[in-house]
Amino acid sequence: MTHSIHPQTRRGRGPARRIGRSLALVLPVVMVLSGTLAVARVNWSGNPQSPVLTAADTSAAGASSRNAARAPQDVLRDQLLMELQKKDPGAALTQLQQAVNDRPSLARHCASIARSLGKAAVRVYGPTKAQSYARPVCDTSFATGVVAANG
Repeated sequence: MTHSIHPQTRRGRGPARRIGRSLALVLPVVMVLSGTLAVARVNWSGNPQSPVLTAADTSAAGASSRNAARAPQDVLRDQLLMELQKKDPGAALTQLQQAVNDRPSLARHCASIARSLGKAAVRVYGPTKAQSYARPVCDTSFATGVVAANG
């Protein structure tokens, strides 16, 4: 039995191929820019300007034993949500980046914390103002949170 190979003839390229090509052009640029911005934000001197409040710090500061038993990422999330309401999302995102730089074990929780900040920013500032604070901390997860809370 012989099989004939016929080239596929297709009229037009279709939307999936156009989207794929667009992503192939845009994605590397976005990744390079986000990496460049992330490197520019790193405190290379090794002296943190604002230390991150950890679970051990909260117990030393007189917090309840329930708070002391919480995971560090939950304590950090709550601290950053308070920072977002006191100042602005930009300050909270800066503290998140510093916390991840100081404690690499928090890196795996960075995206979920940034998404939470994005959702909270929409509740506090509205979608347009919240989106203006977006920057490439934790792979644009803040912007994902803004979009998720908006629609």
